[in-house]
Amino acid sequence: MAQQRSRRAFLSASAAVSAVALTGIPAGAEELGDRGPGKPIGPQRPDAELRAILREIDERRVEATVRRLVAFGTRHTLSSQTDPNRGIGAARDWIFAELKKVAATSGGRMTVELQSYVQPPAPPRIPVATTITNVVATLKGSVAPQRVYVVSGHYDSRCSDVMDATSDAPGADDDASGVAVSMELARVLAKRDPAATIVFAAVAGEEQGLYGARYLAQRFKAAGADVQAMFTNDIVGSSRADDGTRDPRTIRLFAEGVPTAETPEQATLRRSIGGENDSVSRQLARFTRSVAVNDATGMDVRVIYRRDRYLRGGDHIPFLELGYPAARFTEPNEDFAHQHQNVRVENGKQFGDLPEFCDFPYIARVARVNAATLWSLATAPGTPKGAGVRTADLTNDTDLLWDADPAAAGYEVVWRETIAPDWTHAIEVGAVTSAKIDLSKDNVFFGVRAVGRDGKRGPVAFPAPK
Repeated sequence: MAQQRSRRAFLSASAAVSAVALTGIPAGAEELGDRGPGKPIGPQRPDAELRAILREIDERRVEATVRRLVAFGTRHTLSSQTDPNRGIGAARDWIFAELKKVAATSGGRMTVELQSYVQPPAPPRIPVATTITNVVATLKGSVAPQRVYVVSGHYDSRCSDVMDATSDAPGADDDASGVAVSMELARVLAKRDPAATIVFAAVAGEEQGLYGARYLAQRFKAAGADVQAMFTNDIVGSSRADDGTRDPRTIRLFAEGVPTAETPEQATLRRSIGGENDSVSRQLARFTRSVAVNDATGMDVRVIYRRDRYLRGGDHIPFLELGYPAARFTEPNEDFAHQHQNVRVENGKQFGDLPEFCDFPYIARVARVNAATLWSLATAPGTPKGAGVRTADLTNDTDLLWDADPAAAGYEVVWRETIAPDWTHAIEVGAVTSAKIDLSKDNVFFGVRAVGRDGKRGPVAFPAPK
């Protein structure tokens, strides 16, 4: 049964809060406490299994992966694909061999493939037809294999001249660090049995125009895959800023508001009801904070309400273009002397993306944030489908509905004030597919999330008018 409190009592409490705000408390800063229907929402604490997973992440293996990728000299997309020791082809083959070893520990649940296509000339950054190859390891879910979660890093690199395919381009931070995260997660999770499918990818062609990630996203789309989350880890290797300050316990997560793939009709609807802060990617970011900010990861996730940094882009963007929920992990403060730079010393300062500028314990903690998020997603019910709010009649309450999910033991309606950045209250409604809430849809935002038989909660679905 829905936990309810009278609308009149709630509105009286809100009026009291507003009166307090007038005495000097900034509007929006007041605590909602237990006012309104439902219970205050807290973080989802890691269980014993997740804690064991996070303990297995090994910073020494992360460091070894970064240093091995750097040792290929350059991993430029246009570099040699046949040299056994130098170039992107050698890096590709090493990643593939390592992931095949990992798959051998999975009891047949993990498969590894080289996902290749020939990119026609696309000046200026792809001047000739070029083979783009992703290395993709898939850990098949045992209960809901059709539901897919993706984590990636890009294994190509570059130096100062984006077309220089021969000079050294170590790419330690950008983005051997992200590949190391993806590969370490594959190693640790291969021996586990998630309910949903997890895909671990090392993609190519990012520096030349996001080509590998776009091909990966298109392959999922063509197959009709239900990709419910994609995370790219790009530049997650250092906790040190260019001014020398360090922030070793924070990772940024970039999550767009207005969807990249929004249609004109969807834009009209969004403008009429709000929802600029309720895209599928923002719900993904909120979920990440709820499961990954804790003592087991030792990290804070700073959500940035942007698709990416100014004038920059990453491998989550092709997924956003196809309507998939996607977000980007990036270190808190970048040092641009160690990105996209030829290796050199100028006026006593070392330039170049070298491994000595990486913080390997930090990368391991970023991997734990990813592991906590992906495992929590893959072992909880998925995001409810068909979530809607009935708007045919003018009422001061709210009728919500959604499609049933066989993996769900029940559902919760969540809500927050329109000025609140995250969900604040949850109302248990049981194993039903609709609920009437004694609270006006005009005054707050609502969402719906599924709850598993073990109590794990999935991401929130933002309801559309019906």
